[in-house]
Amino acid sequence: MKAMTLKTYGDSAVFEEAEISKPVIKPGHVLVKVAATSVNTVDTMIKQMGQNLPFAPALPAILGMDFAGTIEEIGEGVDKFAIGDEVYGCSGGLADLQGVLAEFMLADSRLIAHKPKTITMREAAALPLVGITAYEGLIRAGISKGQKVLVHGGSGGVGHVAVQLANYFGADVYSTGGGDKQLSLIKSLGATGINYRSENVADYVEKHTDGLGFDVVFDSVGGENMSKSFDAAALNGHVTTTVSMLEIDLTVAHFKGLSLNVVFMLIPMLHDHGRDKHGEILASLADIVDAGKLKPVIDTNHFDFHEVGKAYDHLTEGMAIGKVVVSV
Repeated sequence: MKAMTLKTYGDSAVFEEAEISKPVIKPGHVLVKVAATSVNTVDTMIKQMGQNLPFAPALPAILGMDFAGTIEEIGEGVDKFAIGDEVYGCSGGLADLQGVLAEFMLADSRLIAHKPKTITMREAAALPLVGITAYEGLIRAGISKGQKVLVHGGSGGVGHVAVQLANYFGADVYSTGGGDKQLSLIKSLGATGINYRSENVADYVEKHTDGLGFDVVFDSVGGENMSKSFDAAALNGHVTTTVSMLEIDLTVAHFKGLSLNVVFMLIPMLHDHGRDKHGEILASLADIVDAGKLKPVIDTNHFDFHEVGKAYDHLTEGMAIGKVVVSV
């Protein structure tokens, strides 16, 4: 089969087409003919920094985590799927798990679900990593109907899904964005937009919560922005972050009695820990999509299998609006 591979990591890394052996089916797995994949920030990080990341695949590497496709073979012990089923998931491109930038991939059946019926393969391929992250983060924060929820970065990959899911769970949703395009998208997704460039935290907390703060803050920006999340949260509120690799003063969080949740959705793939949970979340997301309550936003640029490098560049250059998708 054909695959797009990397022989090196770093600035000189270039995707090259190669002929490799088609994966052999094994128990608990399915063989999928890949139709589409999407590019996530973690994919670009691996391409750039692979030699310094403990979870990067060995070279020559096949990257790519998210996919949508059709099952070609079923392994022993798999009873939830059949040959010909359209499925989606996030199940490769890490450590010893072959990525999805290939014509076929071997996927652990616990990490996939039936594709939503009402969206295309390209749209479905955009959803798994960001969808699981957003869903898990909101659930762990105890989201409930009537709460005021703030999503930092609501026009981004994880953020635009978190906004829609927060609406689905019945929250009153607000989201930060940094420009007209971002704020317009946030509004179209059902949230009240907040321009973080012109409004400070104290002002929008007073304006939208009468100074009480938000019950749940979903921070898909992370880093130093976490301090703003602590400031924006209500007493005994919940803060969920997807980017927390820093040293930070927790004084505000202490005196507010905040709960802090860190979501690192790669754990099931890396450690074979709780993989069933990802399949269950994907099944729930498919139901939400088919109920018309969630739709992934796709960047308008189309990239085919041989333009993977351009797709990665498009994301890293900050040019994308919505998820960048590659047709395989």
